[in-house]
Amino acid sequence: MKINGITFGVLSMCVGFWLSCAGYHIGPTNGLTAGAHSVQIQFFENETFEPRLATAVNRALRREFQRDGTYSLETQSEGDFVVTGKLIDFRRNGVSYKPGDVLTVQDYTMDLSAEITVINSATGEEIFKETLTGTSTVRVGNDLTAGQRQAVPIIAAKLAEQAVLRIVDGNWPDPQPDSETP
Repeated sequence: MKINGITFGVLSMCVGFWLSCAGYHIGPTNGLTAGAHSVQIQFFENETFEPRLATAVNRALRREFQRDGTYSLETQSEGDFVVTGKLIDFRRNGVSYKPGDVLTVQDYTMDLSAEITVINSATGEEIFKETLTGTSTVRVGNDLTAGQRQAVPIIAAKLAEQAVLRIVDGNWPDPQPDSETP
């Protein structure tokens, strides 16, 4: 059997496409049925001196949980899991300076750290507690306040993405208490 160049190329592309999708998983990665359990996000405490960070983080967490779809977002009552947290650190560090001026910062890295806790609402058990950090680099130009205002939603989104990945992929116990005790 003779294979010409075009047939071999198409066959190679099909095999390559099939192999590249071999590790892809559709749906929740923790083995649960999507939306089988719910999560409630409580408003985070802000222990930093930067205003409006908690609002950005809560909005980003809600958006990320909805995008992920593993847990349904509970907004009216208590969910199976309750996510709480506090913003503990906000840092801004200069990483590059204007040419010829070693005092004027051109680019900053901004870091926002949060201590995030997940509680099983049925048992009151703390099932997840970790400190996570969202980071972004921002070019401020001549207006640091405007640059920081634009960076806060980005940092909050990166923090929320990390948090949801860690929470969703956790191997948590069933949120309903066991009624069958020996």
